[in-house]
Amino acid sequence: MLFRKNMEPRCGYCQNSVMLDSETVMCTRKGVMPSEGHCRGFRYDPLKRVPPRPAAPDFSKLRDEDFTL
Repeated sequence: MLFRKNMEPRCGYCQNSVMLDSETVMCTRKGVMPSEGHCRGFRYDPLKRVPPRPAAPDFSKLRDEDFTL
């Protein structure tokens, strides 16, 4: 899902922006913007996107018999 064509526009993922802190970005077109904002000049940069962490496996359902041959 990192390289989807129809990505939701956000300034935090745009090629025209630089992150200032976790909530604001510096846009080359609009200046200081919130990272959730967007404009018509949005160009998706997949390298700026941090994917969500994977879910932790649940080992509580496993028994000792599951690990024997």
